[in-house]
Amino acid sequence: MLIPKSITCIKSYTKEQFIKDFISGIIVAIIALPLSIALAIASGVSPEKGLYTAIIGGFIVSLLGGSKVQIGGPTAAFVVIVYGIIEKFGIEGLFIATIMAGIFLIIMGLLKFGSLIKYIPSSITTGFTNGIAVVLLSTEIKDFFGLHMKNVPSHFIEKLMAYFNNFHTINLQSLLISLLTIAIIILWPKLNKRIPGAFIAIITVTLVAAFFKLNVTTIGSQFGNLSSSLPRPNFPNINFAMINELMLPALTIAILGSVESLLSAVVSDRIISGNHRSNMELIAQGFANVFSAVFGGIPVTGAIARTAANIKNGGRTPVAGIVHAITLLIIMLLFIPYVKLIPMASLAAVLVVIAYNMGDWKAFKLVFKSPKSDFLLFIVTFLLTVFLDLVVAIGIGVVLSSFLFMRKMGELTEIKYLLDDDKNKDVSEFIENVKLSDHISIYEISGAFFFGAANKFITVIREMGIPPKVLIIKMSKVPFMDSTAYHSFEMLNDICKRHNTKLIILKIQIQPFAMLKKYGFVDMIGEKNFCSSVDEAIEISNNVLNNQDYNINNIQIYNNTAAES
Repeated sequence: MLIPKSITCIKSYTKEQFIKDFISGIIVAIIALPLSIALAIASGVSPEKGLYTAIIGGFIVSLLGGSKVQIGGPTAAFVVIVYGIIEKFGIEGLFIATIMAGIFLIIMGLLKFGSLIKYIPSSITTGFTNGIAVVLLSTEIKDFFGLHMKNVPSHFIEKLMAYFNNFHTINLQSLLISLLTIAIIILWPKLNKRIPGAFIAIITVTLVAAFFKLNVTTIGSQFGNLSSSLPRPNFPNINFAMINELMLPALTIAILGSVESLLSAVVSDRIISGNHRSNMELIAQGFANVFSAVFGGIPVTGAIARTAANIKNGGRTPVAGIVHAITLLIIMLLFIPYVKLIPMASLAAVLVVIAYNMGDWKAFKLVFKSPKSDFLLFIVTFLLTVFLDLVVAIGIGVVLSSFLFMRKMGELTEIKYLLDDDKNKDVSEFIENVKLSDHISIYEISGAFFFGAANKFITVIREMGIPPKVLIIKMSKVPFMDSTAYHSFEMLNDICKRHNTKLIILKIQIQPFAMLKKYGFVDMIGEKNFCSSVDEAIEISNNVLNNQDYNINNIQIYNNTAAES
């Protein structure tokens, strides 16, 4: 259903719920303020661009989204890829990639891809989430310790080497601010759980730094004056060469954004016993990313932590998210001059806490107890995210998981000779009711019959040698077959024709039958040879064996001649 939840919720909206949504929206805005600024800086853009993202993106996600409680904005998951795009293509390239990602998300929603996201294995999502957490931690070392470095390399190993070479430039006052920030974030919830600790921490350390005139880098000293107004719409200069280069990064933003936003929606549904509309959520995320980029923002997605805070504080409709966006706009218009006083070390400390909380560190312990395929997916995705690139990590992770899945499905598909199975009811009926049953073979295919299992079927055909007078293929346990499997059937039919063997297909299901009919195989062997019951197959087998001269000695001679040749 492509109807925003804001339209659905407004029908039964009450004054009491508005008060809850209003309070929750303000609290979430206070949480989002330092996070939006810190994530923008970590991504390599100026602080106000994080606010643009939270205001514009957050407003559109709540207005058009398919979740009642989703809060949209910049998230830590995008830091790595945004930083990489800016480093290679500049800020203009980021805006183009974000618009392209938005268009991809809209198309994904219209094509109803929302439900397909659940098929990405958790080992991949956990792997790249932990990888992002490690990379995010590494990006904040410079500001956390106040190191005097002009440029920080983007690659993980080079970055660590640069920190090691410059660690003698540590600023103890910046380190003090960082540690004080973390201590307040950890301890504050014991005093008050409604007002976010990160907000209190940043206000406190900013006052401490200003009062004691500490020698620390601030937002103002690094970025200069910040704009206190929303920018005018600006459409980047798009050319086909850049579109081609940005296709993969844009697709990665779209996939990452869809996964994170839908995971957030699923988590929130469990808490409030709700039911989000995944395809409408993707469309909303798409429009949010397009408009965020047009107004100078960075990629947008559903923020799990802010969504959970919204639920915790009573938000139950999209009004809370809209209030959150409007509150951030008011704060930006009135208080942006004071933002430049915030020490960079305090923002780095906030991001260190975020990175620690977003990582599923228990996964490293549990992964050794997982199946080998899950272990491989987790490790490969994690290492590629950290040491190479998030785009490469997701791409290789998905491809690898597909191959592993196909291999597993191929292994589960069985082709077996049934006449050795005395316990099989169908086999017992044949033995009791068919004359010359020695000259009948019954094979059963079990499981999905696709290209991953077709080679197994071909091997059985070849090992069969000269086929008997009647060959029965039982397919009651085959829910699906593909074109590769069909070609193996063609090969079998050619062998049966050469040796005057009657081919019977027993108890075939709907999809395989429809496919064989489409390819003309049903007409090729005759629809009467597709039997829905054992009785039909017995009748055809008896007719074949009774009405045709079947010289066992001649067949034996033929076999010997074939073997000698």
